[in-house]
Amino acid sequence: MAPRAAPYIGRLRRLIGSWVPAALIVLVLLGLWEGYVRLWAVPKWLLPAPSVIAMTLVVSRKLLLDHTLVTFVEVVVGFGLSLLCGVLLACGIAASRTLERALYPFVIASQMVPIIAIAPLLLIWVGYGLTPKVIVVALTAFFPIVVNMVDGLQSVDPDVVNLLRTMGASRWQIFVKVQVPTSLPFLFSGLRVAMAVSVIGAIIGEWMGSSQGLGYLMIRSKPQFLTERVFAAIVVLSVMGVALFVLVGVIEQLAIPWRHNAPRQRSL
Repeated sequence: MAPRAAPYIGRLRRLIGSWVPAALIVLVLLGLWEGYVRLWAVPKWLLPAPSVIAMTLVVSRKLLLDHTLVTFVEVVVGFGLSLLCGVLLACGIAASRTLERALYPFVIASQMVPIIAIAPLLLIWVGYGLTPKVIVVALTAFFPIVVNMVDGLQSVDPDVVNLLRTMGASRWQIFVKVQVPTSLPFLFSGLRVAMAVSVIGAIIGEWMGSSQGLGYLMIRSKPQFLTERVFAAIVVLSVMGVALFVLVGVIEQLAIPWRHNAPRQRSL
């Protein structure tokens, strides 16, 4: 049993070793923050102490949970829409030079317009509710998915493509057996970035106009000088973003295990 458990023990040690320094830094910063607020008697409305924020997370947990679920749905639905549209568009751009010349400049130009300027227009065109927030999230996460997927599809080794063509492989077979596996690491790199910015997009959409969500809760808490509630919402958003980022990494390890096993085998 000991030889079988050795790899898992080694992974646990590496995991602990990678997280302990960051946890220590966070604890030190929180301690300094708490000491500064208490030593200088900073008002709670100006800068609440970490202990006050933690208490708010406990006392207002139901309120925070209700708004978190709304923001979570916006992030997941918008991210899924951007993933579907981004992958389809990337495949079309990589397959056709005409589509690349026609559409790729518009993909790049779409990032030149600030998303905060588009959000109010969506409220006019679509109205309030879930739809404008989902569109804002999709527009925010769309760009890194398309760009990374296109780079991955176009980074195929030409020698491998020529070999498959000499063996009678069709264009579809080359796409499925070579281009898609080659592009997956690029795609997941874009997905990690897209997931991180999706949370930002959801908050921007809620700031422009909403009646639910963590962004709405932050906007409503500021005029009431409930600064500790604003910080509590920020903590929840941070946890949500990190959890979704880690989830994408876990899916990546399951989808393309060869990318993570190869460096490990070389190190052994």
